[in-house]
Amino acid sequence: QVQVVESGGGLMQAGGSLRLSCAASGRTFSRFSMGWYRQAPGKERVFVATIYWSGGSTYYADSVKGRFTIFRDNAKNTVYLQMNSLKSEDTAIYYCNVRDLGTSRDYWGQGTQVTVSS
Repeated sequence: QVQVVESGGGLMQAGGSLRLSCAASGRTFSRFSMGWYRQAPGKERVFVATIYWSGGSTYYADSVKGRFTIFRDNAKNTVYLQMNSLKSEDTAIYYCNVRDLGTSRDYWGQGTQVTVSS
């Protein structure tokens, strides 16, 4: 069983910054990625950013490039999402994703709310 736990959401004014954290535990994978998706009210869940644990390659949605940074702490099996220059359209529930690249199975956290006031 894999546990995925997010933290760090909250309320921030536009232009401000927040950092999200996500810790994974319970299993080890030979190849995996960790990343973030978000779901705004009335919309589908969409990709935000991901990092491949082996090698550290990162990928971002166009909407957050240059503002958000994903990085990891290998020893803690933790991934972070540093969100700068926040906009009202960043308001959403942010979900952490762990993907077993061998099976393409996804594991999700419970989500953390980010609200950006304009």
